[in-house]
Amino acid sequence: MGKFARSWALVKASMDVLRADKELLVFPLVSSIVTLVVAASFLLPIWGLGLLRGIEGGGGPTVALYLVLFAFYLVQYFVIFFFNTALVGAAMIRLDGGDPTVGAGLRIAAGKWTTILGYAAIAATVGMLLRALQERAGFLGRIVVGLIGAAWTVATFLAVPVLVARDVGPIEAVKESASLLGRTWGENLIGQGGIGVVFALVYTVVGLVGIALVVFLGVQHLAVAAVVAACLLVVAVLLLALVQAALSGIYSAALYRFAVAGDAPAGFDGALLGSAFQRKA
Repeated sequence: MGKFARSWALVKASMDVLRADKELLVFPLVSSIVTLVVAASFLLPIWGLGLLRGIEGGGGPTVALYLVLFAFYLVQYFVIFFFNTALVGAAMIRLDGGDPTVGAGLRIAAGKWTTILGYAAIAATVGMLLRALQERAGFLGRIVVGLIGAAWTVATFLAVPVLVARDVGPIEAVKESASLLGRTWGENLIGQGGIGVVFALVYTVVGLVGIALVVFLGVQHLAVAAVVAACLLVVAVLLLALVQAALSGIYSAALYRFAVAGDAPAGFDGALLGSAFQRKA
């Protein structure tokens, strides 16, 4: 089975879960709305208080700006992790043969809110450190920092499922996530399978078709139709993003179940789940 075929099989298995529980789309939808509200609530005061004047004048960021950015990262990560925890929790109920609801997922996340806050604080600290390093590093340094960021993303790939399934703290969740990846599949997630491969192609096709349609209508002097087509393109991309986020949560829940139990959840092929990672020799 080729790389794309493996990726498509994983997407199809995750989509089957999403079709059975379409309410799982509510979690990434609400998360996106809340994160936009949070971003506006931070960016407007930053601009209004003139915290960016030092950067605009050629100077470096001030301590006050760093503090505000840390608070922004903390709140944003909390929102993202909270709704992702709700999504993964609901997905795990389905994978266990249950019938999850939005309320059930939110109750799972609400019961873990202190742990989620701690995990958000860790992620915000890492994010701030990487941002500070990028601002001070040269071209090669930025590449190195980017690789460190990618390694962090891989190490914490299963952190949310761990938080959902076990009563552990945020540090223990990160450690267990890294341990599961290292012990079971190796150190690095590779690009031979997974949801991102399929959606990268879908985004490309939708984007090219949508842009071509908008340009064609514009050339034909059909301004209203071109604007409508552009709006539909934006809506299509947003819907795809919501579906991808939901499928990613389902996928991570299935991978965690496979990593811990060794058996693939119903609808998933164990060989395909294993192929998403590079096994150790």
